[in-house]
Amino acid sequence: MEQTPKHNTKSMQNANETSIYKLLIVGIVVSIVGVYLRFAMDSTILSLVSWIILFLGAFICFKAVFKILNS
Repeated sequence: MEQTPKHNTKSMQNANETSIYKLLIVGIVVSIVGVYLRFAMDSTILSLVSWIILFLGAFICFKAVFKILNS
């Protein structure tokens, strides 16, 4: 007997929402800015700010992934 895939689960419906993809894109862009600033100049303050921006972007990405997994 052939099993049909269950694509109508709540998790799959949430994974296909465009708001989650937008949140992931924002998180990735913020992380890229943090990485760029990390290597752009050599300053203690700029390095600290770039690490904060990088972790903020990672937090945004984790938030989007856990939003999918929460359902």
